[in-house]
Amino acid sequence: MSDFEEYKKIGEPGKRKKAENWGVAIGLQQVDGLTPSKHLIKIAKDNIEGKISVEDAEEQISSYYKQNPPKTSAGQKKREADEVSSRINKLLSRNAFTFSPAEYIAIHKYLFTGILDKKIAGKIRTYDITKAEPILNGETVYYGSADNLGETLEYDFVQEKKFNYKGLSKTEAVEHIAKFVSGIWQIHPFAEGNTRTTAVFLIKYLRTLGFNADNELFEENALYFRNALVRANYQNLEKDVHYTPEYLHRFFDNLMLGKKNALRNSDMQVGARPENAQKTPRKRPENAQSILDALAQNPFASRQQLAKILGMTEDRVKWNISKLRDAGVLRRVGAAKGGHWEVIDNKK
Repeated sequence: MSDFEEYKKIGEPGKRKKAENWGVAIGLQQVDGLTPSKHLIKIAKDNIEGKISVEDAEEQISSYYKQNPPKTSAGQKKREADEVSSRINKLLSRNAFTFSPAEYIAIHKYLFTGILDKKIAGKIRTYDITKAEPILNGETVYYGSADNLGETLEYDFVQEKKFNYKGLSKTEAVEHIAKFVSGIWQIHPFAEGNTRTTAVFLIKYLRTLGFNADNELFEENALYFRNALVRANYQNLEKDVHYTPEYLHRFFDNLMLGKKNALRNSDMQVGARPENAQKTPRKRPENAQSILDALAQNPFASRQQLAKILGMTEDRVKWNISKLRDAGVLRRVGAAKGGHWEVIDNKK
């Protein structure tokens, strides 16, 4: 449920497209646990309504933080969410694109200059990294070696550019693109910001291929996208864990083929029981029952409406809905715009 839902429902294509771009830009921040400020939301709405341009929106955010530099870690995170969101929105509003490693690197540089250390933004890393992944119980994916990142990235791009999609079914094409994206993400050429950079690159690449992708999936499921990339690139034979692209395929099938696969982060947790196994009952998140009751009565209620009805913040409503979806008692039916919520089991 988006802060810009009202604009997505109206019949003006220009406003609807702007709202979708902002939704994606803001939604992608969840991969690093970042939430934009109310100030950004207001500026975004001014842009959607045509009061200011995309360039004006980016400049207003930049000027705001120059005049009000963050003094705390939380403030720094808010600034990153705001500035990177405004930059992603600007990139998505433009049609210019070149399929090359240089474009991929340029996107990273544009998104993170002034946000990350200048030695990191737009620079291929010069050291090996590990990342403790919650979905892997603290284990890490083996990322590309710093010794040959540039060559490895170039190789993947060359192979993709040579690839001929002629004669492939849509499903086969989707699986191939998923494999390519998984590969460049696993190379992990940047020290930070890989997933957001990869997502923006992917959206723009899909446009050149002629896919009418449902990019709004990134608004609500950006963390799922990242976790699916993790699972597609992790194996531990000692623990009987193997590379698993199926979760990424679920996401891409929804993204590019309009399917309605359930996207639950809990399904990807290493050590979790299979989907059809008997599960230990989960503790309901705070305020869950009131949200389920409200959605049972009005499945089309927006996050903003639920917050007003239940006396919660929109962030709290969003958090509870995410937990309920993961628990398998609530699911989204249809697209982010025009769809509705279905309560699967109100007493589960």
